[in-house]
Amino acid sequence: MSEPLIFEQSRPGRTGVSLPEMDVPRRPLSELVPEKFLRRKAPQLPEVSEIQLVRHFTRLSQRNFSVDTHFYPLGSCTMKYSPKINEKVAALGGFANLHPYQREEDVQGILELMYEMEQFLKEICGMDRFTLQPAAGAHGELLGMMLVRAYHASKGRSPARVIVPDTSHGTNPASAAVSGLKVQVISSGGDGLIDADSLAAVMDDDVAAVMSTNPNTLGLFESEIRKIAEMAHAHDALMYYDGANLNALMGICKPGETGFDIVHLNLHKTFSTPHGGGGPGGGPVGVKQKLAPFLPVPLVQKEGERYYLNYSSPQSVGKIRAFYGNVSVIIKAYAYILSLGGEGLARASRAAVINANYLLNKLKDAFPAPYGERCMHEFVLSASNLKEHGVRALDVAKALIDKGFHPPTIYFPLTVPEAMMIEPTETETRETLDDFAEAMIEITREAQSNPEALHESPRRAFSRRLDEVKAARKPRLRWRENQ
Repeated sequence: MSEPLIFEQSRPGRTGVSLPEMDVPRRPLSELVPEKFLRRKAPQLPEVSEIQLVRHFTRLSQRNFSVDTHFYPLGSCTMKYSPKINEKVAALGGFANLHPYQREEDVQGILELMYEMEQFLKEICGMDRFTLQPAAGAHGELLGMMLVRAYHASKGRSPARVIVPDTSHGTNPASAAVSGLKVQVISSGGDGLIDADSLAAVMDDDVAAVMSTNPNTLGLFESEIRKIAEMAHAHDALMYYDGANLNALMGICKPGETGFDIVHLNLHKTFSTPHGGGGPGGGPVGVKQKLAPFLPVPLVQKEGERYYLNYSSPQSVGKIRAFYGNVSVIIKAYAYILSLGGEGLARASRAAVINANYLLNKLKDAFPAPYGERCMHEFVLSASNLKEHGVRALDVAKALIDKGFHPPTIYFPLTVPEAMMIEPTETETRETLDDFAEAMIEITREAQSNPEALHESPRRAFSRRLDEVKAARKPRLRWRENQ
C-alpha cells in the first residue's frame, strides 16, 4: 500500500495541536531575538491533523524491521534486545528535567551516577580512567587517536603511522587518517588472526599505535594479543582497543589486562541502549594512567561526599562534545549494568558465545565456514558455494527479508568472499535461532531449484530491490526538486 510523504498530505490551515493562550504580554520576536537570527520566511512544515500524523508514522513504523519485532543478526553490531525498564529509568523526571547549566549543588544525583558509571567501566575494562563525552564508537576512536598524538607529543615524539589489521572495522583506519596519522594495513594469518611475524616486520619507532578489535571481526579471539602488545610497547607505541565486540568478553576478560592502553566502548551495543537508525549512541573512552592527563574536560571527581566537574587539566586535548556526553544513554547503560551485576554481565557474554556457536554449527554444512567450527560471539560464513547457481550473498540477504528475518552483515570482512557475518547475541531463544537456521538452509535449496526467484527477492516487502549504489551516490534529500 502506497504511503504518501507527510508533506504530500499537508493542506493549508490544518493543525494537529492547539496551544493555550499566552499568559505573558505579547511582544514582537525581533525584540527578543537579534535580527540576524530570525528567519526571512516561515519554515515549510507540513500542516496535518493529529490523526493524519499518528496514522502516517504508525504505518511507517509497521514497515520497518526492529529489534522489538524481528531477529536482527547483524555481525559486529550487537543488535540485542533493550530492556524497557532502562528506558523508563532514563525518562524519570529527575533525569529528564535536568539542564546542563544547573549548579553542581543541584545536580549531585546525576554527577554521582556518572562517577559510578566510570567506576563500573574501569572495573569491566581494566582501565584507570574514563571519559563519558564521546557520542558514539567512531567518535571515541577519534578521541583515542587524539590521545595517541598528545601522548607522543608530550614526550617530544611524533611517530606518524598507525597499524590496523585487514579485518578491522572501517572506522579504525578512517579515525586514524582523520586525526592526521598514516594508516598501515597488515594482513591476517591463515587462521584469521593478527600475524605476529607480519607485525614484527613493520614495527619500528615511527609507529604511534596498533589498533585491534578483540574478538576480531571474524569472531575469533586474538590469542597472541599480549605478545602483540609487548612488541608495540617495546617501541613506545600504544595499543588501541576497538570495543565494538566487548559483548563477548564482559566479566570474562579485561582489555586492560591484555596490554591495551586505550579502550573505546559502544554503550549502545554492549550495554543495551537502542542501536541503529543513527543514534543515540555513547562511546566512552578509557585509558591507562599515563594517558589520563590528556582526557577531555571536564571529568567528574569526588571530594568527600560531594561530586564536582574538574576542568583543571592543563594537558587535556579539550572538549570533543558539548557538555558531558549523551547522558540519557549513559543512564540506560548504568541501569543495565546495575540490573545484571558483574556475574550477570559474564553470563550474558557466555550466552552470546554459546548462541553463536550453536548457530554456526547448524549452518556450517549449508555454507562454508572459512575459519573453523568455533567462534566467540559472532561468526562469518561464505555464500561462495552458491555462486555456481548464480546466487550471491546479496540474494541470500534479500531472501531472508521474505522469511521475516533482518539480513546479517554481508560483504564484510573483505577478507572473506561473499561474506555473511552473523551475531545472534545473548537475548535470542533457541527457537528463534532454529527458525533462522532453517530459513538459511531453505534458501540454499531454493538457490539450487529456483535461483531466479531469489534474484527477485524480496517479494513481500513494501519496497523491492533498490538501486543501493545510486542511493549512496545520488541521494535525494528534498521532497521536491525545486526546494
